[in-house]
Amino acid sequence: MSEQALNLDRMREIALLGGGKSRIDDQHQKGKQTARERIDALIDPGTFTELGQFTSSADSLSGNGKVLSVGDGVITGQAEIQGRPVYLFAQDFTVMGGSVGKTHGKKIARIMKMAIQNGAPLIGLNDSGGARIQEGVKSLAAYGDIFYNNVQASGVIPQISVIMGPCAGGAVYSPAITDFVFMVENTSQMFITGPEVIKEVTHEAIDFETLGGAQIHTAESGVVHFKSSSEENALKQVRWLLSFLPANNLAPPPIIDSDDNPERLTPELVDLIPPTAKEPYDIQEVIELLVDNGEFLAVQEDYAKNIVIGFARMDGHPVGIVANQPDHLAGVLDINASDKAARFIRFCDSFHIPVITLVDTPGFLPGVEQEHQGIIRHGAKMIFAYAEATIPKITVILRKAYGGAYIVMGSKHLSGDINFALPDSEIAVMGPEGAVKILHRSELLKKDSNPARFNELTAQFRKNHASPLIAATEGYLDDIIKPEETRLRIIKAMQLLQDKRQQTPARKHGNIPL
Repeated sequence: MSEQALNLDRMREIALLGGGKSRIDDQHQKGKQTARERIDALIDPGTFTELGQFTSSADSLSGNGKVLSVGDGVITGQAEIQGRPVYLFAQDFTVMGGSVGKTHGKKIARIMKMAIQNGAPLIGLNDSGGARIQEGVKSLAAYGDIFYNNVQASGVIPQISVIMGPCAGGAVYSPAITDFVFMVENTSQMFITGPEVIKEVTHEAIDFETLGGAQIHTAESGVVHFKSSSEENALKQVRWLLSFLPANNLAPPPIIDSDDNPERLTPELVDLIPPTAKEPYDIQEVIELLVDNGEFLAVQEDYAKNIVIGFARMDGHPVGIVANQPDHLAGVLDINASDKAARFIRFCDSFHIPVITLVDTPGFLPGVEQEHQGIIRHGAKMIFAYAEATIPKITVILRKAYGGAYIVMGSKHLSGDINFALPDSEIAVMGPEGAVKILHRSELLKKDSNPARFNELTAQFRKNHASPLIAATEGYLDDIIKPEETRLRIIKAMQLLQDKRQQTPARKHGNIPL
């Protein structure tokens, strides 16, 4: 074998070892896998083709006459997941802390462009100390190139970020642009500025996990969509998520043969939904009853719990679910719920995934804090998202839909395609009790007013003004359906809409109220 060939083999061995055995051991001691181990756990066995293995910066190729590292701290390539192509990059924390420099950034930007050009999902396994300080503005330029490609890929291919270590400073913005972000509890963090800088500037003392751990970003900030107890579980979740998504915006979502009868009836719905409008219940039980085999992947499960979003299948077809959660804040819409739902609807619209909306809400959350923080602007995002979406949109009013929340939740007025309501549901400007107190205030305040009169007036209002039949006669509902027919009617509606085409106005893009 020639000396050059031997040298290439030696370089390849160095590339495969990353930062070397001692640093790999350090990674394992922290409960973390190496970049290559993560790739192997994520993809179909034997399908990874590495690209740019020898691409390295000058600093990493020479040190006292010895090669320090090969690959510049990031592994890039193409693989298959469930037999479908994906492009991915995995930052290697054992090499210069996975820091991003000029060459590191170029490798990521190149694989991103390849994903866009070939119409396949992009997955980033992030584990990086941030910008490579010694490279100065070149490292900042590398981040800028990555951000630009994230934006170019948005709505063209699904983008998934998995945070598997520190993610600080400029590094957090790339995941924030992507469609879905995963984190691992106790070993991954995201923040703009670390605890030391915060203490120096604001004199606040805080640790890494409390500042930017998985619990914070899934439950409080809403930055992260999924958290897992281990890296293995996070990568399994990524595979599950991909099973619902098309390869790109020109491809149909993946359809499977479902063994769940599309004509299956759902009489259990009668007992799941309490007859009293104020009594709570778990909407997720309703969702699992309606969808194929009860399989539902909830998205942002711990954030804005008053609304539930996620992916499921109906008759083997992927669907997005948007549903009020009466078990949390009575299912009201507030700032965070509006943001959560609007972004999910826009994702589904980008990738031809029909949206099923399940409505049971008393309206928007009142209060000074909500008003001052901009509930008007945030609620308008939901209006914009539903009205803009050209995918099939099917809405079922389960129990109540009051006020502006009725309009916002996939109503016919925002171009809902097929809208149903259950027989005992209520649609009105406000709840019957509140309406009667306003409309009959003078009568009810009289000293000789009979308490039974209030109940009588409430019943009259419910019958004359809140009945779904009123909306149906106006054409705002396509049908009033029996609870046991709910799954069947949703699937038949999807079949009616499977070839839907809708022209949009000629414009560069709309101006959603961000």
